[in-house]
Amino acid sequence: MVRVGLTGGIGSGKSEVSRRLGALGAVVIDADTAARKVVEPGTPGLARIVAVFGPRVLGPEGSLDLARLGAIVFADPAQRAELNAIVHPLVREWMLAVEDEARRTHGNGTVVVHDVPLLAENGMAGDYDLVIVVDVAADLQASRLTGLRGMSAEQAAARMAAQASREQRLAVADIVVDNSGTLADLDRRVAEVWADLRARARR
Repeated sequence: MVRVGLTGGIGSGKSEVSRRLGALGAVVIDADTAARKVVEPGTPGLARIVAVFGPRVLGPEGSLDLARLGAIVFADPAQRAELNAIVHPLVREWMLAVEDEARRTHGNGTVVVHDVPLLAENGMAGDYDLVIVVDVAADLQASRLTGLRGMSAEQAAARMAAQASREQRLAVADIVVDNSGTLADLDRRVAEVWADLRARARR
């Protein structure tokens, strides 16, 4: 089994790469999915978040209001760190359980891709056999956030500033996927990466 950490800044197109690798045959384990699972109603994770941030972060049905929580933590690095200290260990535990299931189901020749937005920020590069970083320049990142996601320039800048810098991500990369071109360019690059990953898994 080859264990891959996949990361990239917001707006880099990491999800496009993740989808393509999954379509080619990788077992993709998504940290965002894990983060939702571990704070569903009735979970210890949600109880801990409410204990720290109060019931104001709950929606009317008792589920976590991500927009409200996001507004709180993106405005305050200390509160963001407090949230991460609750959620990240639970996410890691959930992802490792899914990986164990993949190993039992698919065997040792599997390529398992952990899709982890904050891999560089949390010092997780050493957790994987190799790290793939989806990379674009900061100005392209910002234009995608404002153009495709409807963020204001200020919101885009705040989200980007809350993550590792481009240089910090590239410093932990074993493989870089440049996503500044067309989707056809991306398809070609992902196909190359997939061939490399399959060869590593066979070895």
